[in-house]
Amino acid sequence: MTAITTSLRLIAAAAAFAAIGTQAASAAAVDADVKPSVVIVHGAFADGSDWSKVIPILQAKGVKVTAVQNPLTSLADDVAATRRAIAAQPGKVVLVGHSWGGTVITDAGQHDKVASLVYVAAFAPDAGKSTADTGEGYPAAPGSKRFVADAEGFLSLPEAAMREDFAQDVPAAQAAVMTATQGPIQAKAFADKVSNAAWTTKPSWFIVSTRDRMIDPGLLRAMAKKINARTTELQASHVPQQSRPADVAKVILDAVAASK
Repeated sequence: MTAITTSLRLIAAAAAFAAIGTQAASAAAVDADVKPSVVIVHGAFADGSDWSKVIPILQAKGVKVTAVQNPLTSLADDVAATRRAIAAQPGKVVLVGHSWGGTVITDAGQHDKVASLVYVAAFAPDAGKSTADTGEGYPAAPGSKRFVADAEGFLSLPEAAMREDFAQDVPAAQAAVMTATQGPIQAKAFADKVSNAAWTTKPSWFIVSTRDRMIDPGLLRAMAKKINARTTELQASHVPQQSRPADVAKVILDAVAASK
């Protein structure tokens, strides 16, 4: 009886291990078929709601989307928040960054799950460089002269600047909501240097806003060329995700399709 019992136990154990192997193989197959998720990183003077027009378009195409809520306290803090969002995704990730968010995805994009990067009117610093460093040699954009600092060094945009320089191609009522929901950024963050430049190893897409009054369009074009990005130019303000959401969604979907 002892020998028979032992044999039965060995058979049961072998069956259990076989079942585990089958489940693992099945899970791997499912992971391989999962469409890349999109993780979106907002910029300064904004929050995740800045992408409320693009997100439904992506979701309608069956794409899982997560909008990071940056603390905007430092580059390291925003990179950490972004990496947590990336790690939570089921498979590959298309990482999207707007404006300051471009600096964040440049650093956070070295994550193994990130398949590609999409820069939307965004900064794309070299490794060891800061957001402030990228503007050297280019004229200061009009809106960058209108920041208001509080007692703790956080910068925000007054409603007039939001309406005239940040989002001049959206209705005034919408700009007012964007003013109310903006996230002030710690001024010192613009001097924080990126540790890695993910665009050196990951394929990139870039949207240049030709009517941008927050980042000089010439600088946007130069960064897009430097990182060898697939570039789309839109006649839009600094926030094409608000004024041209379908066009922005198309670029992101192109990156998703190429990242399967």
